[in-house]
Amino acid sequence: MNLTIEIPEDIATELKAQAQAQGISAARLASRVIEETLAPAIERENSGQPFETGYGMWAKYGPAPSAEEIDENRREMFRNFAQDV
Repeated sequence: MNLTIEIPEDIATELKAQAQAQGISAARLASRVIEETLAPAIERENSGQPFETGYGMWAKYGPAPSAEEIDENRREMFRNFAQDV
């Protein structure tokens, strides 16, 4: 994103001097300062409740059916499958 801002001359002079001392452009230094200033706010915003695990999402439905129960349900569902064909 490109953003144009106006800053006082004395701040601009100091920005250019510090950028030159670090060997980067004034725009990059300004960007770095803004990122460092806003990073804590962004982290707080993104650090909400953790996502639920798969286990936690399904826990309200009780224990999973056993292999025997699954087999019995499968037999019951397909008992009359394709007998009319």
